[in-house]
Amino acid sequence: MSREQRGPNEKLGAVLALAGISNAGLARRVNDLGAQRGLTLRYDKTSVARWVSKGMVPQGAAPHLIAAAIGQKLGRPVPLHEIGLADADPAPEVGLAFPRDVGQAVKSATELYRLDLAGRRAGSGGIWQSLAGSFAVSAYATPASRWLITPADSSVAREAGSAEGSGASIKVGHSDVQKLREAAEDARRWDSKYGGGDWRSSMVPECLRVEAAPLLLGSYSDEVGRALFGASAELTRLAGWMAFDTGQQEAAQRYYIQALRLARAAADVPLGGYVLASMSLQATYRGFGDEGVDLAQAALERNRGLATARTMSFFRLVEARAHARAGDAQAAGAALKAAEGWLERSRPGDNDPSWLGFYGYDRFAADAAECYRDLKAPRQVRRFTEQALSKPTEEFVRSHGLRLVVSAVAELESGNLDAACEQGVRAVEVAGRISSARTTEYVKDLLHRLEPYGDEPRVVELRERARPLLMAPA
Repeated sequence: MSREQRGPNEKLGAVLALAGISNAGLARRVNDLGAQRGLTLRYDKTSVARWVSKGMVPQGAAPHLIAAAIGQKLGRPVPLHEIGLADADPAPEVGLAFPRDVGQAVKSATELYRLDLAGRRAGSGGIWQSLAGSFAVSAYATPASRWLITPADSSVAREAGSAEGSGASIKVGHSDVQKLREAAEDARRWDSKYGGGDWRSSMVPECLRVEAAPLLLGSYSDEVGRALFGASAELTRLAGWMAFDTGQQEAAQRYYIQALRLARAAADVPLGGYVLASMSLQATYRGFGDEGVDLAQAALERNRGLATARTMSFFRLVEARAHARAGDAQAAGAALKAAEGWLERSRPGDNDPSWLGFYGYDRFAADAAECYRDLKAPRQVRRFTEQALSKPTEEFVRSHGLRLVVSAVAELESGNLDAACEQGVRAVEVAGRISSARTTEYVKDLLHRLEPYGDEPRVVELRERARPLLMAPA
């Protein structure tokens, strides 16, 4: 369905020309993006011609998908007003701002919380598709630079006014903050064991909307406020991580930006570094290795002399991942060596943050294996994967599945087809027990690498075992 504007949409036509996208090309991109979100769209070049020449406005999610498709080609976010479709949905680009003012930061975060990951405005019943915009690594530039310049706000004390809604009557105390921290701890445990798409993990956005938002809009002292912003930042980063794990890259980006802003209000520099490390991993996963390096180094730079040895080790490990994706073997090796050195300096009595509980030698080995996979060094991959797989898997099921796939790739590149298939079967079994689009993507990559051996019985068996996983809805 479409409705008609007055006259041609010259803005859309101009941006399409700037991006070098044909009518047929835009239609194909929009249909593909819709399919990724579970929508069946059948736009063609005639549809696009109507949007441009007659000013027809497609309904539902289509305007945002159009902006996303063009944004992917241009490498930056494309707001609806730039393509003449702002009237299709007056909602702002929620979650991309990194305000300097603390009050505006609260407003920016709570506005994002009012949306769930499906883009539905809480309480309205209507689809609100602002989170269907495009992922653009350039959107991280301003948040990272502002955090580097000023990693802590001077004061966050707040007195809520009567006109501020539900938060106005809440006097926030440490017990309220503790509940948020406990929710974050529970969510981290479920996410590691069952994946970001598990229903228990997906309760995090609801917790942010129902629990965190009213508290942020309430009244609190500077001391309580710092703790509140820190707990909210942890939950918000978790929401981003879970969105990332389930393939919702646009939502993840917005959550990460807000988490970094909240960490700044908390004056928690290590937590801000952890958010930047999460941004770096996302950028690296999406193929932006150089930008991933910048984000990881930003985390490192501000945390010198502040973060614990184990925290610094993790930041250097994330940097190594980005260098490896960028193809810089020397820099990746140096970062891995530094990460291992920091880890060796860590001690049980160190005041490590609770959110770093997942990180130890097994995680170091797992990420080192992925670095060497990207650098096409299968012997090193096998060496580190053996270390990574030596730990029991009850708590970190998803990580175990990812490590099995990396091990299978290393075996394949070493010419061991049977061993690769054996590890692949084990990975598929693990992937079938969790809800993680990222794990499924790893399995798909393995199957793609096995295509030259498609007629081999072990490969056929693996492909059949993986079929239910690959056919499951995203």
